[in-house]
Amino acid sequence: MTSPSPPPNAHPYLRAASAGVRHHTRALSPPDATSSRATDRQHLDVLHAHLAAVLHLLDLLAESTRPPHPAAGRLLATAHTRLWQATSDVHNAFHLLPADTAADAETSACRPDRLPEGPPMLTICQRHLAAGHVVRRKTTPSDLRPRTTACVR
Repeated sequence: MTSPSPPPNAHPYLRAASAGVRHHTRALSPPDATSSRATDRQHLDVLHAHLAAVLHLLDLLAESTRPPHPAAGRLLATAHTRLWQATSDVHNAFHLLPADTAADAETSACRPDRLPEGPPMLTICQRHLAAGHVVRRKTTPSDLRPRTTACVR
């Protein structure tokens, strides 16, 4: 027995977000194999925001799926952990890219002992720390290995 297909307008905001990501991917794709554009911090900041939002959604889906369907809930929880690892890598890459200005260069290090000074470091680091608290509450350190969730700088 097949389940009925969802109506075409189901989850319109999620569909719009996916369309936005596809559009941005096409816009960044070089027309030929020889040309390429380097990523900048703004791209990674926006991508990190998107990944953090998807991370939160995936966490909610895993929690609501787990009681009636434990196996599916475990798979969603595993996907949540892997998405966290990707989100963490995007955060680390953000800090490894050169700063746009000299003032940004001085404040570009992620310092867990104090808040970063000003955007976009303040925004991406706060977002990343908030997501990290949720992940660490729901996973064990062995689930996160061999990857690290610490800042690279």
